[in-house]
Amino acid sequence: MTVDELLSAKVRTLRKQRGYTLEVLAQRSGVSRSMISLIERGQTSATAAVLGKLAQALQVPLAALFADERQAQAPQPLARAAVQPRWRDPATGYERRQLSPVGFPAPFEMVEVVFPPGQRVAFDNGLRSQPLHQQLWLLQGELQLSLGTQSWHLQAGDCLAMVLNQTLVFSNPGTESARYLLALAALGASLPALPVVFPGEIDD
Repeated sequence: MTVDELLSAKVRTLRKQRGYTLEVLAQRSGVSRSMISLIERGQTSATAAVLGKLAQALQVPLAALFADERQAQAPQPLARAAVQPRWRDPATGYERRQLSPVGFPAPFEMVEVVFPPGQRVAFDNGLRSQPLHQQLWLLQGELQLSLGTQSWHLQAGDCLAMVLNQTLVFSNPGTESARYLLALAALGASLPALPVVFPGEIDD
Protein backbone atom coordinates (compact mmCIF):
# COMPACT_ATOMS: atom_id res chain seq x y z
CA MET A 1 0.00 0.00 0.00
CA THR A 2 1.41 3.40 -0.99
CA VAL A 3 1.32 6.37 1.39
CA ASP A 4 -1.40 8.03 -0.72
CA GLU A 5 -3.47 4.83 -0.56
CA LEU A 6 -2.96 4.70 3.20
CA LEU A 7 -4.08 8.34 3.56
CA SER A 8 -7.21 7.65 1.51
CA ALA A 9 -8.12 4.64 3.64
CA LYS A 10 -7.40 6.41 6.95
CA VAL A 11 -9.51 9.47 6.14
CA ARG A 12 -12.45 7.27 5.14
CA THR A 13 -12.07 4.95 8.14
CA LEU A 14 -11.79 7.79 10.67
CA ARG A 15 -14.76 9.59 9.13
CA LYS A 16 -16.93 6.50 9.41
CA GLN A 17 -15.74 5.72 12.94
CA ARG A 18 -16.96 9.17 13.99
CA GLY A 19 -20.25 8.76 12.16
CA TYR A 20 -19.60 11.71 9.83
CA THR A 21 -21.09 11.91 6.36
CA LEU A 22 -19.03 13.62 3.68
CA GLU A 23 -21.15 16.74 4.20
CA VAL A 24 -20.47 16.81 7.94
CA LEU A 25 -16.72 16.37 7.50
CA ALA A 26 -16.75 19.08 4.82
CA GLN A 27 -18.50 21.47 7.20
CA ARG A 28 -16.17 20.67 10.10
CA SER A 29 -12.98 20.89 8.05
CA GLY A 30 -13.65 23.58 5.47
CA VAL A 31 -12.59 21.10 2.76
CA SER A 32 -15.16 20.63 0.00
CA ARG A 33 -17.27 17.47 -0.12
CA SER A 34 -16.03 16.72 -3.63
CA MET A 35 -12.38 17.03 -2.58
CA ILE A 36 -12.88 14.70 0.39
CA SER A 37 -14.63 12.19 -1.86
CA LEU A 38 -11.75 12.30 -4.35
CA ILE A 39 -9.22 11.82 -1.54
CA GLU A 40 -11.11 8.86 -0.10
CA ARG A 41 -11.32 7.20 -3.52
CA GLY A 42 -7.63 7.78 -4.14
CA GLN A 43 -8.32 9.94 -7.18
CA THR A 44 -6.31 12.94 -5.98
CA SER A 45 -3.33 13.58 -3.71
CA ALA A 46 -4.20 15.81 -0.75
CA THR A 47 -1.91 18.70 0.07
CA ALA A 48 -0.35 19.21 3.50
CA ALA A 49 -2.76 22.09 4.22
CA VAL A 50 -5.81 19.95 3.33
CA LEU A 51 -4.58 17.01 5.42
CA GLY A 52 -4.07 19.38 8.34
CA LYS A 53 -7.69 20.54 8.11
CA LEU A 54 -9.00 16.99 7.87
CA ALA A 55 -6.90 15.85 10.84
CA GLN A 56 -8.30 18.70 12.94
CA ALA A 57 -11.88 17.94 11.97
CA LEU A 58 -11.34 14.24 12.75
CA GLN A 59 -9.68 15.21 16.07
CA VAL A 60 -6.44 13.34 15.46
CA PRO A 61 -2.82 14.47 15.09
CA LEU A 62 -1.66 14.77 11.49
CA ALA A 63 0.68 11.86 12.17
CA ALA A 64 -2.33 9.60 12.78
CA LEU A 65 -3.27 9.85 9.10
CA PHE A 66 0.06 8.23 8.21
CA ALA A 67 -0.14 5.38 10.76
CA ASP A 68 -0.55 1.94 9.24
CA GLU A 69 -2.67 -0.18 11.59
CA ARG A 70 -1.53 -3.33 9.81
CA GLN A 71 1.80 -2.93 11.61
CA ALA A 72 0.23 -1.97 14.95
CA GLN A 73 -0.77 -5.52 15.98
CA ALA A 74 2.75 -6.27 17.18
CA PRO A 75 4.41 -2.85 17.70
CA GLN A 76 8.19 -2.86 17.76
CA PRO A 77 10.47 -0.27 19.37
CA LEU A 78 12.70 0.00 16.29
CA ALA A 79 11.68 1.67 13.04
CA ARG A 80 14.31 0.98 10.38
CA ALA A 81 14.96 3.89 8.01
CA ALA A 82 13.85 1.80 5.04
CA VAL A 83 10.32 1.32 6.44
CA GLN A 84 9.67 4.77 7.91
CA PRO A 85 6.65 6.22 6.06
CA ARG A 86 7.53 9.10 3.73
CA TRP A 87 5.14 11.53 2.08
CA ARG A 88 5.57 14.44 -0.34
CA ASP A 89 3.14 17.35 -0.51
CA PRO A 90 2.10 17.71 -4.18
CA ALA A 91 1.61 21.48 -3.77
CA THR A 92 4.92 22.54 -2.18
CA GLY A 93 7.29 19.57 -2.43
CA TYR A 94 7.34 19.46 1.40
CA GLU A 95 8.67 16.01 2.38
CA ARG A 96 7.62 14.36 5.63
CA ARG A 97 9.13 11.23 7.21
CA GLN A 98 7.56 9.52 10.23
CA LEU A 99 10.49 8.56 12.48
CA SER A 100 8.64 7.08 15.46
CA PRO A 101 7.87 3.33 15.36
CA VAL A 102 4.25 2.78 14.31
CA GLY A 103 1.99 1.81 17.20
CA PHE A 104 4.68 1.96 19.89
CA PRO A 105 3.16 3.43 23.12
CA ALA A 106 5.19 6.61 23.59
CA PRO A 107 3.87 9.99 24.81
CA PHE A 108 5.41 11.82 21.85
CA GLU A 109 6.11 11.37 18.14
CA MET A 110 9.09 12.38 16.04
CA VAL A 111 8.93 13.56 12.45
CA GLU A 112 11.58 14.77 9.99
CA VAL A 113 10.66 17.38 7.38
CA VAL A 114 12.51 18.73 4.35
CA PHE A 115 10.96 22.04 3.26
CA PRO A 116 11.93 23.43 -0.19
CA PRO A 117 13.08 27.04 -0.64
CA GLY A 118 10.48 29.66 -1.54
CA GLN A 119 7.56 27.56 -0.30
CA ARG A 120 4.84 28.27 2.29
CA VAL A 121 2.23 26.13 4.04
CA ALA A 122 -0.33 27.01 6.72
CA PHE A 123 -2.04 24.80 9.31
CA ASP A 124 -5.11 26.10 11.15
CA ASN A 125 -4.89 24.59 14.63
CA GLY A 126 -7.70 26.59 16.21
CA LEU A 127 -10.27 23.77 16.02
CA ARG A 128 -8.31 21.20 18.03
CA SER A 129 -10.10 19.86 21.09
CA GLN A 130 -6.70 19.02 22.60
CA PRO A 131 -3.83 21.32 21.60
CA LEU A 132 -0.51 19.71 20.82
CA HIS A 133 2.88 20.70 22.14
CA GLN A 134 5.53 20.80 19.43
CA GLN A 135 9.24 21.45 19.44
CA LEU A 136 11.05 22.14 16.17
CA TRP A 137 14.81 21.72 15.87
CA LEU A 138 16.17 23.21 12.64
CA LEU A 139 19.04 21.08 11.36
CA GLN A 140 19.75 22.81 8.06
CA GLY A 141 18.83 26.03 6.23
CA GLU A 142 16.49 28.73 7.56
CA LEU A 143 12.80 28.89 8.33
CA GLN A 144 10.23 31.59 9.03
CA LEU A 145 7.38 30.58 11.35
CA SER A 146 4.36 32.41 12.64
CA LEU A 147 1.91 31.16 15.26
CA GLY A 148 -1.05 33.47 15.61
CA THR A 149 0.47 36.95 16.02
CA GLN A 150 3.95 35.72 16.97
CA SER A 151 6.70 35.09 14.44
CA TRP A 152 10.25 33.75 14.47
CA HIS A 153 13.11 33.49 12.00
CA LEU A 154 15.07 30.31 12.68
CA GLN A 155 18.63 29.49 11.69
CA ALA A 156 20.30 26.07 11.74
CA GLY A 157 20.63 24.80 15.30
CA ASP A 158 17.70 26.81 16.70
CA CYS A 159 14.96 24.99 18.61
CA LEU A 160 11.45 26.44 18.99
CA ALA A 161 8.75 25.21 21.40
CA MET A 162 5.10 25.90 20.52
CA VAL A 163 1.59 25.02 21.62
CA LEU A 164 -0.43 24.33 18.48
CA ASN A 165 -3.66 26.17 19.25
CA GLN A 166 -3.58 28.85 16.53
CA THR A 167 -2.81 29.10 12.83
CA LEU A 168 0.76 27.98 12.18
CA VAL A 169 2.53 29.12 9.02
CA PHE A 170 5.83 27.69 7.75
CA SER A 171 7.81 29.44 5.01
CA ASN A 172 11.34 29.04 3.70
CA PRO A 173 12.85 32.38 2.66
CA GLY A 174 16.24 30.86 1.92
CA THR A 175 17.86 29.45 -1.20
CA GLU A 176 18.27 25.89 0.08
CA SER A 177 15.93 23.34 1.57
CA ALA A 178 15.25 23.60 5.29
CA ARG A 179 15.53 20.31 7.17
CA TYR A 180 14.10 20.01 10.65
CA LEU A 181 13.03 17.59 13.34
CA LEU A 182 9.62 17.80 15.02
CA ALA A 183 8.74 16.32 18.40
CA LEU A 184 4.99 16.35 19.11
CA ALA A 185 3.05 15.47 22.24
CA ALA A 186 -0.46 16.04 23.56
CA LEU A 187 -0.56 18.57 26.39
CA GLY A 188 -0.47 16.79 29.72
CA ALA A 189 1.33 13.74 28.33
CA SER A 190 3.98 12.34 30.64
CA LEU A 191 6.79 9.89 30.19
CA PRO A 192 6.06 6.31 31.24
CA ALA A 193 7.73 5.09 34.42
CA LEU A 194 9.10 2.08 32.58
CA PRO A 195 9.87 1.58 28.88
CA VAL A 196 7.27 -0.38 26.93
CA VAL A 197 8.36 -3.01 24.40
CA PHE A 198 4.98 2.50 20.03
CA PRO A 199 1.45 10.40 17.13
CA GLY A 200 -5.85 10.18 12.56
CA GLU A 201 -19.14 2.56 9.82
CA ILE A 202 -21.51 4.81 8.10
CA ASP A 203 -21.64 4.97 4.32
CA ASP A 204 -22.36 8.33 2.74
